[in-house]
Amino acid sequence: MSEQKPRATREAYGEALLELGRRHDDVVALDADLAGSTKSAAFGKAFPDRFFNAGVAEANMMNMAAGLAVGGKIPYASTFAVFATGRAFDQIRQGIAQPNLPVRVCASHGGLTVGEDGCTHQSIEDIGLMRLLPNMRVVVPADFNQTFAAVLESHDLPGPMYIRTGRPAVPFLYDTPPTGLGRGADVLREGTDISLFACGIMVSRALDAAEILAQRDISAEVVNVSVIKPIDIDTVAASLEKTGCGATAEEHSIIGGLADAVQEVAGELCPVRLGRLGVKDTFGKSGHPEKLLEEFGLTAGDLVSLAEHVLATSNK
Repeated sequence: MSEQKPRATREAYGEALLELGRRHDDVVALDADLAGSTKSAAFGKAFPDRFFNAGVAEANMMNMAAGLAVGGKIPYASTFAVFATGRAFDQIRQGIAQPNLPVRVCASHGGLTVGEDGCTHQSIEDIGLMRLLPNMRVVVPADFNQTFAAVLESHDLPGPMYIRTGRPAVPFLYDTPPTGLGRGADVLREGTDISLFACGIMVSRALDAAEILAQRDISAEVVNVSVIKPIDIDTVAASLEKTGCGATAEEHSIIGGLADAVQEVAGELCPVRLGRLGVKDTFGKSGHPEKLLEEFGLTAGDLVSLAEHVLATSNK
């Protein structure tokens, strides 16, 4: 991992959005009275005629974004993940996904690491909700630089997109912003015994887990799955065929998100033993972000234990 000081992926969204505004006159931004937290405020200050604060009215904001897209704009609609996908699901489904409009739903504060705001603000089902929608691309970048690249790339991609960013600072995994997200899955560490598939903040933890496993003579391959939908079938399948078993790690429910996406690939192309690390079928709670990750079993140590269990129970 890079020696750069960790930064939040939501900050990368704000900086990339500002850069998009400089490059493209068709870019507009909307926010639900949370611009300071989602980091769209810098765009609003630089381009006040292209920024729309919809207030605490997320459903209306998504309809506004759809209208702007019909008018030839590329809208970036920002709010917390729990509000974007929960309060405005119908509007996203009917007004954005169904007509296949180029709206970018840029949701910050995803997962448990919202922290003290508690379960009402901790979205652990958003990836699943967006993944269910036809036409919707679902992106969960792993660090600042990858988020910056994803937002820049999003301008030229067709159809709607859901981009999930987080509140806490995370380590840099890419020294510089990549040219784009490529096929959507990067092998960050080669391995031969087990594949660790992770997204978002869990990618750095998967790399930490691989280091611990290496000390125990277990070779773990770490795959950063930044595009949950459409998932990079070839990279996922090739990794599983090489190692013969795997585990997924996500700051999300184990239902509907990365785990299900990887299991679908495995079930169709290379049936192997797979473990799932994520939030079990429960809601979050208020607490310090790192303490919550420990309580809900989302640490590198938990992934190590899961990997060892998968290896012990697989038919390799």
